[in-house]
Parts: sequence; C-alpha cells; structure tokens
Amino acid sequence: MIVPLLPIPGNYQLLIVESGSMEPAIKTGSVVVVKPADSYKIGEVITFSDSGKNRTITHRIADIEMVSGKTYYITKGDANNAEDSNKVPEGKVVGKVLTSVPYAGYLLAAAKKPIGFVLLVIVPCAMIIFEELGKIWKEVKKKKTEIGN
Repeated sequence: MIVPLLPIPGNYQLLIVESGSMEPAIKTGSVVVVKPADSYKIGEVITFSDSGKNRTITHRIADIEMVSGKTYYITKGDANNAEDSNKVPEGKVVGKVLTSVPYAGYLLAAAKKPIGFVLLVIVPCAMIIFEELGKIWKEVKKKKTEIGN
C-alpha cells in the first residue's frame, strides 16, 4: 500500500497472488512487487496479463521462443505438472517479480473491504487521535494549575 505513494521511479506494482501455482517459492496470499524490464530470461518469475480475462498470472519462464521475429515466453507454475498451454507474447508481460511478501495479500485484500478498512485504518487512527487529545488535555490542565499558583 505504501510503495505507490513513494516517489520511486520505474512503474513498480503490488499484486496479490491468489493461487498456489507458484508454491513453495511464492505462497498463496503473498504480495509480489513487479517491475517492467527490458528483457526476461529463462528461470525468472514474471507476471503477465491473461488473454481475454481481466487478471494477471505470475509464473516462471520455462522457455523462450522466437516466432516471425516476435518473442514468446513459455511459462509454468512451480507447483504445476506441465507448462501453461498458451505462450505469452512479449507485449502481455507486466514485469518481473522482484520480491514477495508472504501472506501480506490477505491484509491488503481485507483493507479494500469496508469493514477491513475501518479495522485496519480508521480504528488505529482514531486511537492515535484520542491518545494525542488526552496528552493535550493534560498539558492544558497543567498550564492552568501553573497559572493559578
């Protein structure tokens, strides 16, 4: 949630992993940090757009093919028995996975829901505000007693 707010150049994206196809390397519910690269190599983990569907997939590059001057990636989830059936055109690659934070996706997903937002953002903010108001109130009372003496 913080990365998009920081002035870091380079089009970083935070995405939530929703399946176990990359376990044990990337656990279900992890947040992956993805950044576009100029080129990708066999063995690297990439995130790509799923053709025809509004979702992304994070899998490892198993092979690279050149067809009529265009680059295609053959990908495979680490936990899957076979390579993915569709080749990934270079233009569908979102970026390379730089790191993952296990289980942080559950927290991020919860924060997107109204009750999660209230519990993870509003309640802690309210607690801090009330604590600070209490400190201010004590200081005001202290000043009043000093002035009265």
